[in-house]
Amino acid sequence: MSSRLLPDLAPWHASADFRRLWVSGLVSNFGSFLTFVALPVQIKDLTGSATAVGAIGAVELLPLILFGLYGGALADALDKRTLIVWTEAGQGLLSAGLLVNALLPHPAVWPLYAVAALSSALGSVQRPALDSLWPRIVAHDDLPAAAALNSFRWTVGGVAGPAVAGLVVAYAGLGWAYGADLVTFLVSVVLIVPIAASPAAHEAARPSLRSIAEGARYAWSRKELLGTYAVDLAAMFLAMPLAVLPFLADDLHAEWSLGLMYASVPAGALVVSLVSGWTSRVHRHGRMVVLAAALWGLAIAAAGAVPNVWLVLLFLTVAGGCDMVSGIFRGVMWNQTIPDELRGRLAGIELLSYSVGPTLGQVRAGGMAGWLGVRASVGAGGLLCTGAVGLLALCLPALMAYDARTDEHAVRLRARRTAAAAATATEAAPTRSAPTQS
Repeated sequence: MSSRLLPDLAPWHASADFRRLWVSGLVSNFGSFLTFVALPVQIKDLTGSATAVGAIGAVELLPLILFGLYGGALADALDKRTLIVWTEAGQGLLSAGLLVNALLPHPAVWPLYAVAALSSALGSVQRPALDSLWPRIVAHDDLPAAAALNSFRWTVGGVAGPAVAGLVVAYAGLGWAYGADLVTFLVSVVLIVPIAASPAAHEAARPSLRSIAEGARYAWSRKELLGTYAVDLAAMFLAMPLAVLPFLADDLHAEWSLGLMYASVPAGALVVSLVSGWTSRVHRHGRMVVLAAALWGLAIAAAGAVPNVWLVLLFLTVAGGCDMVSGIFRGVMWNQTIPDELRGRLAGIELLSYSVGPTLGQVRAGGMAGWLGVRASVGAGGLLCTGAVGLLALCLPALMAYDARTDEHAVRLRARRTAAAAATATEAAPTRSAPTQS
């Protein structure tokens, strides 16, 4: 494979903090996918109700919205590393609670929903701090490579975690899945603690409704950023098919393929991550976001139209690759243009854009499937997605015109970071003593 396609490892070689945070995320992400599979399985076993399983998303949505916005304000006002460590430790305690409940002679249902809601809240507080920390520990020009490496880390967990979880739950039991998740959080905390402190910027505002509103006004003033949020929301709301995949497998008389369908989207993302070296040489990030989101919609539409299960798996894999491309370039635009003092609050808004869409998308997919049928729900959703993305591209020309080499925000932030790095190097350089007079 050409070295120009292989992932750019510059952030890994240049920053020890990046390596620690990357490995920590890989470990905890894998464990989280164990619980991601085990939790709905346990609710299904305890209640026998598909509605009860679907209610997990409902209890996660409100904490996601509330704490995502406030978590962004906290990330700007507090030390980011400290915030990440404590929320990671909190997630570990929640896994311990699930483990204790699973080991009871008669496990209760309500703790499962409570943990789902609390985990959503902690994750919503942590994610803005994590997203706003990367630009501090990675050189400005290495941010595209860092985004690709982080995406690779996530997709490894997305492919391996559910596969291992299925085996663990089936052959070892729910307690082993929750116990393994607890261990991964403990390992993650140990890895994060040595990372350098990351205090609030001098210009950062105290967490408040006013500071959250300030972040929202800034996002609204940046139409290219607004475009990335809108495009992702449209893609996930209109063309996220995960809720109806079990029914699609039945419709194709291929119940055996359900696990492969769930794995296909992250597998496509993983393939793109493995050949992500080219992303560092792209500068028109807005156009790539639009193109990738439109192709995501077309691939999902094709998955709903073809009658062969292997073609469905192929198009779902292609869709996952397109989603990864869109995610990489959205992240690069955010990290290379948003000022440090606003980065946390904007990360909170970003969290909503890529989390609320999939959650509401499940409602859309299920409702349309009941009305038009499963395959029509998948196919029509994909076509609606592509049309919506095209309309947004026409309405937001700033997104299509964005160029990282000339954009005023990217140029200004690059200059600020270069000056800060030079000042740090000057302070760290040993001072030469004055010559002694004889």
